[in-house]
Amino acid sequence: MTCKQLGGPCEKEFHANTFEEMIEKSKKHGMEMFQKGDKEHIRVMNEMKENMKSQSSEDMQNWMKTKKEMFLALPENS
Repeated sequence: MTCKQLGGPCEKEFHANTFEEMIEKSKKHGMEMFQKGDKEHIRVMNEMKENMKSQSSEDMQNWMKTKKEMFLALPENS
């Protein structure tokens, strides 16, 4: 999956055996971009943080479920 597919702003690709591993790689990438001061990643992270505050836990679970379904549908996981 790409950073963009997981809600980020770029096309960096992540490869993982499990969805949980994919999320960890995405988080690590986000932190690296934050430390580098990447404005687009920081903007998206701030938007996500605000969305998380305003959404219910059910909304967040649905978002994660949708992303996991996308991961499981990838050809490598079929």
